[in-house]
Amino acid sequence: MSRYLTPSKVGLLVLISLYTDSVVPSTATIPVLSFLISYLLPIESRSTGDEVVSPHGDLTFTVDRFRKATIILASGIPGRTIWDLLLKKLWEINSFDAFHCFFDTLPSLLEKTIEESQNVDEDRVANSKPILLSRVSPLGVFVRKARLEFTRLQFHDAISLWKNFVSYRASTLHLWKRRNPTAGRSSFDSNLQEDRLTMDSRLAGLVYGDITDDVRKEPSISTDEVEKLLEYQIEQMQKMGNRLPPFMKYQFQKMVKASVTIPSLSHYLQFLDSWKAGDYTSSFDNLHRYFDYTMHNRDRTFYQYALLNLAILQADFGCYSEAIIAMQETISTARENNDMGCLNYSLSWLYHFSKAHPKEMGQGQDKGILGTDKDALAFLKAKAKETNMWSLLSTCLLSEAKLALSDLARRGRYDEAFIRINEVDQESLRTLKYYQYWTAYVGMLKLQRHLHKDNLVAAEHVLTQIQAIPFLGKDMLFIITTLEIDFHLRRQDYSEALSVLEKLALKLNEEEADIAQRVKILTLKASIFDRAGITPKGFSVALRAANLAHRALLLPGLWEAVGAVGRVLVSIKEYDAAAKLLESIMPQVLECEDCDIAGRTFCFLADAYMGMAGLAQTGTLQRKERLTKALEVIDRSFDEFSKIEDINGQCEMMAKKATIMHLNGDLILANDCAAKYLDIKRAAKEVV
Repeated sequence: MSRYLTPSKVGLLVLISLYTDSVVPSTATIPVLSFLISYLLPIESRSTGDEVVSPHGDLTFTVDRFRKATIILASGIPGRTIWDLLLKKLWEINSFDAFHCFFDTLPSLLEKTIEESQNVDEDRVANSKPILLSRVSPLGVFVRKARLEFTRLQFHDAISLWKNFVSYRASTLHLWKRRNPTAGRSSFDSNLQEDRLTMDSRLAGLVYGDITDDVRKEPSISTDEVEKLLEYQIEQMQKMGNRLPPFMKYQFQKMVKASVTIPSLSHYLQFLDSWKAGDYTSSFDNLHRYFDYTMHNRDRTFYQYALLNLAILQADFGCYSEAIIAMQETISTARENNDMGCLNYSLSWLYHFSKAHPKEMGQGQDKGILGTDKDALAFLKAKAKETNMWSLLSTCLLSEAKLALSDLARRGRYDEAFIRINEVDQESLRTLKYYQYWTAYVGMLKLQRHLHKDNLVAAEHVLTQIQAIPFLGKDMLFIITTLEIDFHLRRQDYSEALSVLEKLALKLNEEEADIAQRVKILTLKASIFDRAGITPKGFSVALRAANLAHRALLLPGLWEAVGAVGRVLVSIKEYDAAAKLLESIMPQVLECEDCDIAGRTFCFLADAYMGMAGLAQTGTLQRKERLTKALEVIDRSFDEFSKIEDINGQCEMMAKKATIMHLNGDLILANDCAAKYLDIKRAAKEVV
């Protein structure tokens, strides 16, 4: 098997030479160039028709394809088609010497360099081709590479290529006889004709004994073509995540066996196929074989990729601790070799692995190797743009999209969130994993909206559906469970809410939960105690949550926990302390842009002001000021709850506002607030 040149590529060179002779009219220029380019472009950019792989698995193409493409095209010579001229030019290469001469003339098809133009004489300029190819054009690059590869051939390899070309061209002998009646079985070599030797002679048998009139059965493909096809197939397997069909596997084995040197990519292809088949032993063995060959030829340049593939393989088969060790070594090696692409991909993989398996990360996560979510994503996205790693950038954008959808939902922008999520290309949802995640996010948005609208029947239906989706990430399962707890709280089923929370806390303790999740669990527990009427019992829980969030610098969780502490202070009639505490965090709460946290914090602050007003004497200025402050924060709380369409929150604020108006003696405004309360309830029922 030749390293690059094949008989079909020699045919392409002959057609290019014919094109530069200016015998191709303008009407045939585009079809001829299209035919040439279709075989010179990379495999992934070609059509999926016969040009890539024929039904019989042949990588190259026969002379008949030249005939079909050019026989319908008229040439610049009257009465002759492009095929007639091509056939003549093919048979003019009638000896091994002529074969050499043909390749020696290939540089004349190209434009001269500046140095060559200065040294060229007038005779050579006069004998130059009418059409010259740019040295950097697809045709020019192909001609230059073919010429270079031919000069590198050993003598026996050049003889083998010549014999393959003779066999490749033999099927057109009967067509050549129509134009040249003297042609015979030995017309492929002018030396045999000049010495009047037949194919049965001893000399002909010694040189061409393995050639017959039929096309040789062994494939005339090059190692370069096999490697390109392997690269294309590997790319498809990595993109689609599927295995090789049995027929394709047989054809690849057949091609590889025909090669003297087995391409190292064949081991990587077998590694991917074994991996997808769940054969850990074979995949591990083939991976080592591939990188053993690679490192032998390229020193340690690709050592980090061996470790990267090893880490991914071990993680897929459940060997998480070994995967983390291999990935950390990958990061170190990539830094040493200044391989930013491998380094960025490894950091991205480690980031997502930490989200899926926080327990296995162990000390690495506690030491802050990856930083916070936003910092890690910002770093990875910046590096992906710098190095043009679009796959890594898409992964980072996907993670940002998850955070963005959550932010849109927390701000009450449900319609915008649904528009964004419905803009996802339907073709990408054909993959089951992507479709499951997409369905889960749609379900969570709908569930949260139904809960806020107090539509508990629809919420229960959606909750049942998304809980049945398999293979979701742990972060998504945590969000779904917290929404389930909120569902039970709104049904006033506090015992069930506490039971679900305890199960979740136990599970997360076994898995070494993320600190943000621990803070959320503690805050939810304090909220359950508050809803159940035993608010003081949640004091220690809220303090633990605030302390944990403060140590980890989780600001949204910290403000939510401090708000829970303020609610406990109100319940034990420490109104002044509660007001001071809640007032101090309100600017930071608003910066978080979480309408639910802001609405509840304003509500707790209003309760503190009301408590302080209750301690003041009736009719005093101090009492009026505190009632006025309570009204202001109630309005702010109502606005926040309105943004997220929280019906219960809006109604609670209207009820409190009506109570204050009644205490102030303004019965008309009190009745207006009561009417608005009823309107909100009525509108919610009509929507349901």
